[in-house]
Amino acid sequence: MVIAEHLTRSIEDQAAAVGNGDVTAEELASAVRQEIEAAETRIAAWVHLSTETVDEARERDRDRDRDNGSLPLRGVSVGVKDLIDVAGIPTRAGSSTTSADPVLADAPCVARLRELGAVVQGKTVTTEFGYFAPGPTRNPFAIDHTPGGSSSGSAAAVGAGAVPLALGTQTAGSLTRPASFCGAAGMVFAHGTTDLAGVCGLSESLDSLGMLTRTVSDLAYVYSSFTGRELQPSSTDTNTVFVWDGTALGDIEPPMARLIEQAPTLFREAGRATARLEWDDQVRELARDHLTVMAHEAAITLDAVYNQHSQTLSDPLRQLIDDGRNTSEGDRDAALDRRERLREQLVDRIGRSIIVGPAALGPAPAGLAATGSPVLSRPWQLLGAPVVTVPGARTVAGLPLGLQLIGHPGHEGELFDVAIALEAVLRSLPPVQG
Repeated sequence: MVIAEHLTRSIEDQAAAVGNGDVTAEELASAVRQEIEAAETRIAAWVHLSTETVDEARERDRDRDRDNGSLPLRGVSVGVKDLIDVAGIPTRAGSSTTSADPVLADAPCVARLRELGAVVQGKTVTTEFGYFAPGPTRNPFAIDHTPGGSSSGSAAAVGAGAVPLALGTQTAGSLTRPASFCGAAGMVFAHGTTDLAGVCGLSESLDSLGMLTRTVSDLAYVYSSFTGRELQPSSTDTNTVFVWDGTALGDIEPPMARLIEQAPTLFREAGRATARLEWDDQVRELARDHLTVMAHEAAITLDAVYNQHSQTLSDPLRQLIDDGRNTSEGDRDAALDRRERLREQLVDRIGRSIIVGPAALGPAPAGLAATGSPVLSRPWQLLGAPVVTVPGARTVAGLPLGLQLIGHPGHEGELFDVAIALEAVLRSLPPVQG
């Protein structure tokens, strides 16, 4: 079989093909690099391509006999958002104010992927310190539209089919939104469930690791391999999925509104009942409190950068830091206290059921000067919930529309089960009118 045919296979199948000798890790990684370089002229998703990729792949081939070819990600290529340390490559965080010197060690999340057999292709573009100022990346489905932010390079590279796996992060809507805009499957880890050492964060109470792949099945496979946990369906209080339409937080654009209206039918096809989530006042309160927490903590995180380089920073980032300096620690603590109360209220209302809602206000907006609104992710990010962005739907113009499934920490197996079933239904839909 020619190497190119392996590139369209699932991540599990790619690793198995390398493990059993159907293709070498070097051949697979080299073919992925060709795909990256071909797509790069259109989407500008990468800030640094590693010169060590082939050597790393050869090492995977040399080690195959020693571990019986059993590594679950052997030879699988990964892109790493440029907020995350990769040994031998600078971490610039989308800013000219950071050091151009290579870092000395991998972040633990990168080290874990290498331990599982993955091969690092390089660093993907991020917005300035993971906030709003965009990089050069373009949307693979319409190059005059935003890919979102701040995991823009990772989402665009995966959405374009150039790389099967990429790491991202989320503080507000930094992964959910670009996954939706670029037609990728995305997972935001429950807050606090993975080591964020070596990750350039913005807000300690909000920052989470994330991953992007082409399909939810790939995402579930990588997540299970990464965490070392089998994704057994969790016991939930009900099979009902609660539908949240997002209108409490923003103007949902017609194609996305139409997709949400179809949710009862979509989930009926996926074997689930639905009910409306009546929780608008609480969602608005969480979204406001998210802004309070993020501003206060970002001002602390970026204090030295602001003091030394304030005129170099973008206006939105300077405004965030100014807002944070005017937000007291007491205000932040009160917001976090309300979060705990509302988290308990949500469980009382819906048990451990899953929530579905729009992953973004609509398809990717035209233009590259802004990255779109993260407002629909703010409540769930403050709650620290695991979130899966499910791809598959398209507008009449061919732009992706993603739905977000919001779950509960420790119940990721159930979350992935529902997401896989939903993706199959979304991919069968005709273009969404609106």
